Amino acid sequence: MASVLVKSSSNLPVLLVFSLVLLCLPPGGGQKKKENLLSEKVEQMMEWSSRRSVIRMNGDKFRRFVKAPPRNYSVIVMFTALQPQRQCSVCRQANEEYQVLANSWRYSSAFSNKLFFTVVDYDEGADVFQQLNMNSAPTFMHFPAKGKPKRADTFDLQRIGFASEQLAKWIADRTDVQIRVFRPPNYSGTIALALLVSLVGGLLYLRRNNLEFIYNKTGWAMAALCVVFAMTSGQMWNHIRGPPYAHKNPQNGQVSYIHGSSQAQFVAESHIILLLNAAITMGMVLLNEAATSKGDVGKRRIICLVGLGLVVFFFSFLLSIFRSKYHGYPYSFLIK
Repeated sequence: MASVLVKSSSNLPVLLVFSLVLLCLPPGGGQKKKENLLSEKVEQMMEWSSRRSVIRMNGDKFRRFVKAPPRNYSVIVMFTALQPQRQCSVCRQANEEYQVLANSWRYSSAFSNKLFFTVVDYDEGADVFQQLNMNSAPTFMHFPAKGKPKRADTFDLQRIGFASEQLAKWIADRTDVQIRVFRPPNYSGTIALALLVSLVGGLLYLRRNNLEFIYNKTGWAMAALCVVFAMTSGQMWNHIRGPPYAHKNPQNGQVSYIHGSSQAQFVAESHIILLLNAAITMGMVLLNEAATSKGDVGKRRIICLVGLGLVVFFFSFLLSIFRSKYHGYPYSFLIK
């Protein structure tokens, strides 16, 4: 018992000194350090953003400024593969739209330190791709100011497309930050329209003494068919949604021209559908020609067989594409 008392009395000065040190420390030292760290991160992000609308990040920067707390700002990250050897044309197209959106935010009157746009290239941050189990590019993710990203914080690029306006709407839903997209002026459409009007005007002037071709039913029918093919193949959807031309798998390099979902499509897919519809229509025209013409019977038989072959084969091809997009569709014809 005596030994315990002696030992306790010998530790008393140490305890007193330790207590005095704790009393001398400023209150909330850890909180102040956290605030200083947050201030440094925000200041650094603002400095980078002042130089470039989209901040390039490697693995270390991503973990420090995007993943690690403290953070009171939201970060939009585009995971991409822009190096030429990756041959990702979709990445380049998506990057152009992303730059337009980031510039619109950077030079708007509402710009603040509450939202930043960043990019992680695979060749500069492969470890980030591995950490997030990400095997495709481009991918857009939102990292909120508080908490971890949820499922809705990953942009559904395959279904919506990557147009700046669609990205801005998604960001508004996730952050309540409204971004009005300002695109640089593009006069190519105006120039093309002026050239077309000039061409038509010049043609009418040259043929001013013989304008019977204006009443040509075949010409107007061909023009109407071109419009119908363009609309039924999804060209208007492409114009609104801005989908990629095709998709290249970064793992095996395989290029997909047909989207696997019924909710989206590629530009190449609409071109394929346009050609298939045109081929089927040509077959129907040939069948009608064979039935209504009064020429040689043998020639009419050949025209009939060619028309029937066009309709059967290309309709089967069109139906197989429909089956690949609407999974579970039970019907097929010749081609599965």
